[in-house]
Parts: sequence; structure tokens; C-alpha cells
Amino acid sequence: MSNAPVDKGRRRFLTVATGVVGGAGAVAVAVPFIASWNPSAKAKNAGAPVEVNIAKAEPGQLIRVKWRGKPVWIVRRTPAMLEELETIEGKLRDPNSEEPQQPPYAQNQHRSIKEEVLVAVGICTHLGCSPTYYEAGMGDHAEGIESGFFCPCHGSKFDIAGRVFQGVPAPLNLVVPPHYYVNDNTVLVGEEEGQA
Repeated sequence: MSNAPVDKGRRRFLTVATGVVGGAGAVAVAVPFIASWNPSAKAKNAGAPVEVNIAKAEPGQLIRVKWRGKPVWIVRRTPAMLEELETIEGKLRDPNSEEPQQPPYAQNQHRSIKEEVLVAVGICTHLGCSPTYYEAGMGDHAEGIESGFFCPCHGSKFDIAGRVFQGVPAPLNLVVPPHYYVNDNTVLVGEEEGQA
């Protein structure tokens, strides 16, 4: 133990300085931690609507885009594809789209706003696999139609409107996401008209 006099001014300075440095450190740690609670730009963009130009889509062509981390298919259907929709209703599980897998404006035989353009989430409603698109030649996969979607994981099949066939594992039609036409050649996927 030392008999030297205690410098109370120095002790007070060191105590205050230590408190200030500690407080600044706590703020320096807290700011990024609190900022991490906000969604990242990538996360914000993942839920943002996706604008798709369909002007150059050929009849029968499938365009793939990503919305909320999911594949979305846009198919420009041919007149022959549209005719097939009328011939197979008795083979479908939900031909009138009564299950809520689509917005009200797509609850029709074509499951779309415009007859010739299908917009659907490309994920099978059974276990989340991504079905294969057949412009033609579904053959053995679906009797009575040439075009549609076949899920190779467990054999589920869907017509070119995304309606599920009877007797397959998938319980529901493919999901039709909210969407609308900005103009004749542009579809905005992920938002309904007037939401913005």
C-alpha cells in the first residue's frame, strides 16, 4: 500500500473518460444491431412487383421471371391451346377454379385476364417441385391434351390454364399471382391494379 496522496481530479477524469468511451462503444455496437432489424434491399426487392414485357413472346412461348423468390410463368397460348381447355373439364379436379388459388379476376376457364396469356406461379401444389412445361407433346402425361404442365417428382399434371387433373397427388390448381396489364405489352406481376 502506498502513502502517496490520491489525485482526486485525475481519478474523476479517468472515471468520466472510461464512462464516455464505454458509452460510445455501446452506441457503436447498438447502431448496426438495430439497423440489422430492417429488411435488406435484397429482401425488399424480393417482394417487389416485377414488370414483364411480353411484346416479343411468340405463340406457345413460356417466359420465366422471379417474384418473391418463386418462378412465375407467363405463357402466350395459341388458339389450339385455348380450344383444349374446353375439351377436358370432366377430367379436372377443380375446373371452375372454386378453390382460392387465383384472384377473382382470374376465376374463369382460362384463369387469366386475357385469354391468350397465362400468368402462374411455377410450383406444384403437391410438394413444391417445379413442373415441366409442354408446348406440345404431353402425350402419355395427360390424355386428351397436347399442352400443359407435368410434375416429374410425383406425376401431377395440369392443363395449360394450370388446372390440376383428377387422380394426381397435387390437390389444387397452380397459383395465379396478383397481376395486371400496365399496357398491351407489359404485365406487372405481384400487384393488382390500383394497389400502388
